[in-house]
Amino acid sequence: MDTAVFSAASLFHTDDDSDDDARRGKVAADGESQEQALEYEERLHKFPGLDLSIREFSCHQLNANLLWPGTFFFAAWLAKNPSVLEGQRILELGSGTGALAIFLRKTYGVDITTSDYDDKDIEENIAHNCRVNNLDLLPHIRHTWGDPFPVLRPDWNIVIASDILLYVKQYPNLIKTLSFLLKESDLNGQRAGCTNITTKSGEQVVMRYPMFLMSWRRRIGKDQSIFFEGCEKAGLEVQHLGDLVYLINKKN
Repeated sequence: MDTAVFSAASLFHTDDDSDDDARRGKVAADGESQEQALEYEERLHKFPGLDLSIREFSCHQLNANLLWPGTFFFAAWLAKNPSVLEGQRILELGSGTGALAIFLRKTYGVDITTSDYDDKDIEENIAHNCRVNNLDLLPHIRHTWGDPFPVLRPDWNIVIASDILLYVKQYPNLIKTLSFLLKESDLNGQRAGCTNITTKSGEQVVMRYPMFLMSWRRRIGKDQSIFFEGCEKAGLEVQHLGDLVYLINKKN
């Protein structure tokens, strides 16, 4: 299989692109959807200080097929703020190919767990990407947002995600999962600590654990404001850290 050097810029959708098309198979001339056999392409992706060979689905019904722009911008932001990661246990939501988690594990040696839909192909592809990048398999959790979380007492210091606000109808389910991870965390009953960062504008921000860090590099508009408003109504606090990175905590 050939390896293609890939640029994140080519992943930005135009206004005419349809998010729904990315998660559906081809549509036949008569309007009936066709099932597609899974096909893959191996691509070389450039992360800060590290190149990773990542196998991606040519098409996947759950939209876990490609690396989206937010992954690369989030990786760059984390590379500028490594103190956030030091000594922390991390859970990634919507891991897709697992590329961001692999980058963080190889670069910073963090304790990180991947997660995505309850889907065998996604889990196996993340495992494949670990192997081809000379990394032991990362712990993985199959979880569909809104369903009961398989870990009753979560103890991750940081939950991360990038470019996961694709479908408005999934916002309530995502908020339900986030609320559980932040409000029911074992860390809430102890001194979980915090760290400080300086934003691009020079503002000092205190970041409390447990936290959710998210990058969103696609269209920022009224749909995404629905998500942030939903977080506030659920008792979560949202801060924009700049560079389209957002910090979400349980309200005090």
